[in-house]
Amino acid sequence: MTRGTGRGGSSAAPSSMDVARVAGVSQKTVSRVFNDEPYVSAEVRRRVLEAAEQLGYRRNSAARALASGRTRSIGVVTLGTALYGPASLLMGVERVVRDTGYALRVVNSVEGDLAGIAGAVDSLLDQGVDGIVISEPIDEAGEDGDVTLRVAVPVLVIGAPPPVTAPTVLTVGDGADLMARTATEHLLGLGHPTVHHLAGPQRWYAARDRLEGWRATLTAHGRDVPPVIAGDWSAASGYAAGRELAEDGDVTAVFAANDDMAIGLIHALTEAGRRVPEDVSVVGFDDIPVAAHVAPPLTTVRQPFDAVAQEGLKRLVHVIENPEAAPLTASDPPVDLIIRASTAPPPNRTTPARGRRAASRSRRGKPDPSLSNGGPAT
Repeated sequence: MTRGTGRGGSSAAPSSMDVARVAGVSQKTVSRVFNDEPYVSAEVRRRVLEAAEQLGYRRNSAARALASGRTRSIGVVTLGTALYGPASLLMGVERVVRDTGYALRVVNSVEGDLAGIAGAVDSLLDQGVDGIVISEPIDEAGEDGDVTLRVAVPVLVIGAPPPVTAPTVLTVGDGADLMARTATEHLLGLGHPTVHHLAGPQRWYAARDRLEGWRATLTAHGRDVPPVIAGDWSAASGYAAGRELAEDGDVTAVFAANDDMAIGLIHALTEAGRRVPEDVSVVGFDDIPVAAHVAPPLTTVRQPFDAVAQEGLKRLVHVIENPEAAPLTASDPPVDLIIRASTAPPPNRTTPARGRRAASRSRRGKPDPSLSNGGPAT
């Protein structure tokens, strides 16, 4: 059976009843196939799908929404930044949502806007989404305290969660502290007496997790915890920090909270005559595409963006479609340290260390007092 075509004729869009007739099944069976319900044999499912393809049948999303109370759409709140991590997560979410048959609605929040996430969530709820993904949230607490989100649909948070009240709150990709521990352990294992840290901006939960993982590792090993250098994720801030660290001859290892800052750091160290890794070892975080092609190639922690998106969306869709069932169990996040040429054992200190310990750090990249051993700013 084929549909009529041509400018002179009229042809109604095929219905589920047409599919049922061609497949030789009931209309209810067609509905079960397209709703992925159980108790449909593989042979019947094949016949229904082939009939739908032959007829060019498309499900009526509006009708399905009225019947099921769901719009088959998922909303995503993202910072709308070009930074590699958040952008990669958004692309991963987009790929997975397409495969689930749901529509995707994206709303950008703005860093520095105290109502950014809350306003983005309200916008998505107004569109009737069935679930919401909050990707790489930042701390939006103002002077009056925390901003608590109140959401009427299931929420998936990628990263450390902000305060959220919802029917179900799922988290995924919140293992940055463990990844930071792995990076720090790698440097200590090479024989470095301690490891300095170039941190991301502390309004980002991800930056806090990496800082805490670094600090906890040094403390567990009984090592000195150096003052934290504050960056802003950019290579320029890494370069500024590198100029300061290059003056301290005792610095032999640095863990940077992302690869861009690590690359800027290496640039400044090299420019100051501090060789990487012969004098100073550097580890980054993310494994951006260029990390393998800088000089020297960067040792870094690879973030599993696609795997995080895959697991998170699978769990969110399960909760949306099975609201009475228990949520699927989260798996432990993989930790993948990519060892390249930017790390090595510390130099043999048989001669006085080059450089001097800076008495004060007045230029960009100076230690942030709120990030010292007293813990991250909140």
